[in-house]
Amino acid sequence: MSSETRPLRSAAWFTRLDNTGFEHRTHLKARGALPDMFEGRPVIGIANSASDLVPCNAHLTGLADFVAKGVLEAGGWPLVFPTMSIGDMMMRPSGMLFRNLMSMELEATLRANPLDGVVLLSGCDNTAPAYMMGAASVNLPTILVHGGAMINGRVGNRTVGSGTDIFRMHADYRSGRMSKEAFGDAEYGMSRSNGHCNTMGTASTMGSVAEALGLSLPGTAMIPAVDGRRYSSSQLAGRRIVEMVREDLVFSKVVDRRALENAIRVNAAVGGSTNAILHIIALSGRLGIELKLEDFESNCMGIPLLANILPNGAYLAEEFFDAGGVRALMAEMKDRLHLDAMTVTGKTVGENIVGAGTADPNVIAHFDAPVKQQNALRVLRGNLAPNGAVIKPSAASPHLLRHTGPAVVFESVEDLDARIDDPDLDVDEDSVLVLKGIGPRGYPGMPELGNIRLPAKLLARGVTDMVRISDGRMSGTAYGTVVLHVAPESSVGGPLALVQNGDLIALDVNEGRLELQVPAEELARRKAAGSVSVEPRGRGYERLFFEHVLQADQGIDFDFLVGGSGNAAPLRRPF
Repeated sequence: MSSETRPLRSAAWFTRLDNTGFEHRTHLKARGALPDMFEGRPVIGIANSASDLVPCNAHLTGLADFVAKGVLEAGGWPLVFPTMSIGDMMMRPSGMLFRNLMSMELEATLRANPLDGVVLLSGCDNTAPAYMMGAASVNLPTILVHGGAMINGRVGNRTVGSGTDIFRMHADYRSGRMSKEAFGDAEYGMSRSNGHCNTMGTASTMGSVAEALGLSLPGTAMIPAVDGRRYSSSQLAGRRIVEMVREDLVFSKVVDRRALENAIRVNAAVGGSTNAILHIIALSGRLGIELKLEDFESNCMGIPLLANILPNGAYLAEEFFDAGGVRALMAEMKDRLHLDAMTVTGKTVGENIVGAGTADPNVIAHFDAPVKQQNALRVLRGNLAPNGAVIKPSAASPHLLRHTGPAVVFESVEDLDARIDDPDLDVDEDSVLVLKGIGPRGYPGMPELGNIRLPAKLLARGVTDMVRISDGRMSGTAYGTVVLHVAPESSVGGPLALVQNGDLIALDVNEGRLELQVPAEELARRKAAGSVSVEPRGRGYERLFFEHVLQADQGIDFDFLVGGSGNAAPLRRPF
């Protein structure tokens, strides 16, 4: 059916000449809507996650104005609506706890209202994946506009990056190499403008992933938040979403298996956050596309690190954008991408990257001369992680990628806080730090505590990295030889729960192996001797999360959200 004859979804609300249609129209006319707004204009929702509680997203209302301008220019009708906002810098216990809630809110809002297409305004870590998951479930024409990174941090005469340099300075402060006053003063220089973290943390990663999926206009993911091109590209997104509605270019026509594989490969090339694994798996579940950890590993194989950005490299988001951004990086690795995958432009990936290439090979390397050869992701399996665990080799210490050492076990975050800096803690640089109870159900919400801080007495001796293992996550801005997402988690009886102090743990990243070197009979005895039982926590949404969350290898979505609801207009009000 052509765009001229295919009825708009919003028509189910606005064309009725009865009490229901009257009510829909009259209340919008009270807001100044002209009669011709109801006469076949595509109605575009602009989902705005701006919030003063989430500084990364605080500037998004300004972008909404430019999106709305573009929608009007293209003959559409823009309607801005607020959603909850998730900020990992302040929300407790973890922003990830609320990702599924935000996706549910967006899904319900899109389905319940007269919208023909949607533009998603995202920023901080979990915002983009929550929005993508919710929009995928409804399957309207969709464009994601990322809010952009803040400008480079400056502390003294040094350029510093969000998160990554915080971890370094905190280690210096704890070891006595940085004064309390200097540590506090650094806060003023670390974050200097609107925008999200300027390293390749989860926010920059998910912006890159959205562009690689084809959900954002090409070349826009890494525009800094304060750059004027961030506003003009938002206006272009407003124009384009109206055309997408007329073309019936819905979410599922853009994001298919080819797009997901492109996103995984681009994530490897940018050295993206391990959190992207969880988000892409959850997104694939909403689309009904089976995606497993092995698919990540197979798609990452042979793809080196091309983006020289902290925490894997030396530069920040500004330099990455100046060097050509995600579009240039995709051009440099075009032989490893599905160039025929469709995008929101109505053109393929291959068409979008014609003429692109790196403007600075020090920042975005050529494929045959990469920043690092190590893969950005390795899936680990063994008796300690039968359903898988992950590590980011590009951010790890090469000498620890094959290591065997005795476990130093912390049963909880509270236990870690109480003992990690105890001078009498039996630990050295060969030890393997193990933290239990920070998985999806155990904490709950799988917090970013997996990059366990090193004992103060080892920091004072100059130790900068150790093997660390947990069932939790770590910030995309973090670094180190850190094994994450161990599944099943300890709080549901996973083998991690059985680890005791002194047990030898063997890590071999090249072989993809994580083994607890304890006889099977002894592990069976331990399991029989003590059962793991975590009482349901909280009420309301937190209780819902506890009861329905899936494990890390399944994307920690809810079991009842796998699949989609569709975009058919709900039953009308009986008025």
